[in-house]
Amino acid sequence: MQTAETNAESANEIADSPIRPLAVSPSIHMPLAQAPELGQVTTMRVLVVEDDEKIASFVIKGLKQNGYAVDHAADGEHGLDLATAISYDLVVLDLMLPKLDGLSVLRRLRQEKIRTPVLILSARANVDDRVHGLQAGGDDYLTKPFAFSELLARVQALIRRANQAVEQTHLTVADLSMNVITREVTRSGQRIELHPREFSLLEFLLRHAGRPVTKTMILEHIWDFHFDPQTNVVDVLIHRLRAKIDKNFPLKLIQTIRGVGYVVKAS
Repeated sequence: MQTAETNAESANEIADSPIRPLAVSPSIHMPLAQAPELGQVTTMRVLVVEDDEKIASFVIKGLKQNGYAVDHAADGEHGLDLATAISYDLVVLDLMLPKLDGLSVLRRLRQEKIRTPVLILSARANVDDRVHGLQAGGDDYLTKPFAFSELLARVQALIRRANQAVEQTHLTVADLSMNVITREVTRSGQRIELHPREFSLLEFLLRHAGRPVTKTMILEHIWDFHFDPQTNVVDVLIHRLRAKIDKNFPLKLIQTIRGVGYVVKAS
């Protein structure tokens, strides 16, 4: 079992064709809140507020490998600024932070009527600390050291609860089916193995089934940077996904709308 003292395994990201260089903005990541139809997007964005570089890297890497877009703040003030400026699906919050402690961050968020679920991650393990954290507005409390599998399960449960999305965990278009919880994808009963980014892209397309999504929308929701929209990274990922989803089936579900983007539909 992985713990915060171990290294998260690298995700397999294998491109089928060369990808042109990406222009990455050095500014704050583009927030999901600026995109249309945010409530229907399930490539979730998480803010990790943690000053311990080793733990932060471990958590961030693990979340990214599981399809989440992640921002990081190394102190309480920066974390508060990000959490109030950007609409996150969840905040992972340490308590012992420089500049502004975690409980103060949490209280300020709740005073500002920001209801983003907060998972407290702290070395403070006694009952009083856990009670204070939850009473300050925390939604869950996980003590260090921790297993990443448990942290991931808690993240998933909090986001699922906040979005009341239990009924949306099974997505289907024609003979293509996705279970968001078990991360299983099948077509005509045949199991299809997808890498994390492929899964996130397919889920995004299925959540918008029958409606076109632009390359810019895909870049902002699947990656956690605001990339140059001229890059072909989306085309490469679509190519890889089509090879697995459509290639061996007569009905092609992933369709290109020239000048617009892509759509998943059965006709």
